[in-house]
Amino acid sequence: MYPLKFEPILKQTLWGGDKIIPFKHLDSTKENVGESWEISGVENNESVVANGPDKGLTLTDMVRKYREELVGEANYLRFGNTFPLLIKFIDAKQDLSIQVHPSDELAKKRHNSMGKTEMWYVIAADKGSRLRSGFSEQITPKEYKDRVQNNTITDVLQEYEIHSGDVFFLPAGRVHSIGAGAFIAEIQQTSNITYRIYDFNRKDANGKTRELHTDLAREAIDYEVLDDYRTKYESVKNEPVELVACPYFTTSLYDMTEEISCDYSELDSFVIFICMEGGCEMVDDEGNKLSLNAGETVLFPATVQNVTITPISGKVKLLETYV
Repeated sequence: MYPLKFEPILKQTLWGGDKIIPFKHLDSTKENVGESWEISGVENNESVVANGPDKGLTLTDMVRKYREELVGEANYLRFGNTFPLLIKFIDAKQDLSIQVHPSDELAKKRHNSMGKTEMWYVIAADKGSRLRSGFSEQITPKEYKDRVQNNTITDVLQEYEIHSGDVFFLPAGRVHSIGAGAFIAEIQQTSNITYRIYDFNRKDANGKTRELHTDLAREAIDYEVLDDYRTKYESVKNEPVELVACPYFTTSLYDMTEEISCDYSELDSFVIFICMEGGCEMVDDEGNKLSLNAGETVLFPATVQNVTITPISGKVKLLETYV
């Protein structure tokens, strides 16, 4: 097998901006692109291979064809023909709705789906951009419902001004929203289930408000209050810095000016690299060679033993993730 690149799936949204097309160097006139789904096995939104002998096959086709060679033995046993991660870029020109995602248990019961635990890495942020994550004070499920109805739910949510490099881990059940001006890389479980809690009473072109999922969300929310919902890490040059390790994914940051060799001989998983800045050349142990530039994502199959990464533009910033 060889490293796979995919055609991006661009999503035009009410709140989408104009950063994704130039960031990815795409020849497209689409406007209000809120998301680029980089690697997706979501039904009816499957990524299509863009390179090599398997060009044109969907990610789901690839999992069925290569099974544990692509995803790893344990992952194939656990997830079957469903690719377990969804990788996105998100560009918010306006505030996104306040939302929550269900746990595996609840999503299985209600939707026969995986739940959605996710993480955000802030690639860039306009001055003063903010996001919300978690509660700022203890409330009950009844108070939650009352606050949605009387438009005061934002008063009890923790809000942060964000900057490039900020990281937030969002386990299923954590109430959250992305604010205007945020440009984010998102890594999440393969699930498209979102419960919309509050949408600031916005109306669409037809004067209609979007549907809220107040009761579905009430049972999905984790009401625990934490002191700080940010993920703290020490930035180190030229070695991987682990940001998140959870049952669904492990993600590290590579901030590089020098060559790094990554040993995956003991890892039973595919490896994904998301390039957020600069560019690099990557060579695996089978001699497969490719360049990866800002805005691009690549999937190395579970058969990979080693990847050598060499910056080609002075420096490069990557996220590495696997299950």
